[in-house]
Amino acid sequence: MTEQAVGRLAGRAVGDAGPDAAPAPEPAASPEQVIRNVLADLPRHRGVVVDSPPGAGKSTLVVRAAAHIAETGEPLMIVAQTNEQVDDLVSRLCERHPQLTVGRLSASGYVAPRRMLELPGVTVGTRVQDLGDPDIVIATADKWAWIAGRTWPWAIVDEAYQMRSDKLLRIAALFDRALFVGDPGQLDPFSIVDGDRWSGLSWDPLQSAVSVLLRHNPDLPVHRLPVSWRLPASAAPVVSRAFYPFTGFRSGTGPGERRLELATGGMGTVHDRALEEAARSGWALLELPNRHSVRTDGEAVQAVALLAERLLQRGAVAGSEQGERPVTADRIAVGAAHRDQVAAIRNAGLPPEITVDTANRLQGREYDVTIVLHPLSGRRDATAFHLESGRLCVLASRHRHACVVVARAGIAELLDAHPSAEPVQLGVPVKFPDGWEANQSVLDHLAAHRV
Repeated sequence: MTEQAVGRLAGRAVGDAGPDAAPAPEPAASPEQVIRNVLADLPRHRGVVVDSPPGAGKSTLVVRAAAHIAETGEPLMIVAQTNEQVDDLVSRLCERHPQLTVGRLSASGYVAPRRMLELPGVTVGTRVQDLGDPDIVIATADKWAWIAGRTWPWAIVDEAYQMRSDKLLRIAALFDRALFVGDPGQLDPFSIVDGDRWSGLSWDPLQSAVSVLLRHNPDLPVHRLPVSWRLPASAAPVVSRAFYPFTGFRSGTGPGERRLELATGGMGTVHDRALEEAARSGWALLELPNRHSVRTDGEAVQAVALLAERLLQRGAVAGSEQGERPVTADRIAVGAAHRDQVAAIRNAGLPPEITVDTANRLQGREYDVTIVLHPLSGRRDATAFHLESGRLCVLASRHRHACVVVARAGIAELLDAHPSAEPVQLGVPVKFPDGWEANQSVLDHLAAHRV
């Protein structure tokens, strides 16, 4: 794929694969058949796109495709978006295919974790020349942008919807054919630069790499993984309906195959009742009194912290197709929209093993139970940031068993008072799902689980 080829890029809205893109498979399609179709398409096209719902096995597909390409004897480069994603892919590749040699390309300030140094067949270096001639070279998109003078016949771009199109353009000359794997329902690529000046342009650099790629290459095949192995049967229909209205998916498990049990009895508090509702149904909404609040709402922060503490105190046990295991602190995550909210929750005295972070940093991660501070809780307005569908999608799709949402009452009225009315810009495809509708859909479901 040459730089000139990728130069014919522009933005695609989520849910709009272009007029000539491959039709979406029915949710009942076999995941194995989809993967076989992807592997069969790799040598036929300059690029192949795979859309994946939360927990559908993106990393598994990347590892399998990497091994498939390596078997041909041709070298492969893999592009990820963060160092954590790169390290995870290296570990997965070595665990499942120990015969492969892997080069981990890094920046000069990168400190390899111990697990990386203990993996056989892995070489870490700051220059391609330092790696020898491995089967696979893996690095972040930012690191690949500094590589010149060599090309690879194959590339795999992981979390491609998190990658800005300008980053793809910078590395496009490094490879001939590529597989792009990502989740179209997650957060858009992050940038601190105001992108209004580029809105409507076919090469808008702030759009995702996949969006721009498909706008100018509508003939490229688009495959969709139809099953989420993370989300339980109680969550997959909710997330699918709210955030993937045109590319639905199903859960890999059926009703009753996942269960969450609380080993000790509760004391009848709202926090205990919320946890009991979540254990029973997979969802709970702990609703606080309707009130406008500052962003670091002290009452909401305290409620979130108490829920996490009580979950540990009551000895939650998660049962699934993987067997039974206690829900330890490292299997619990707390999500919020803003970094100052995250800091306030961390300072509430939670065990350090509990993950507390923003939606941007929780993206791609998985836990048994998640506790979410709703982005619109206590707000006077509903801005584009807080209505962004990808933010709520990430927060509501990290769990294997249950999700508890903490929010002040009045969000429905807030949404009604701030209908979706973003400025219409020429040349910018309409994005689906609409954040206003996605929030309403999730709120309608949570209303049946209100405590």
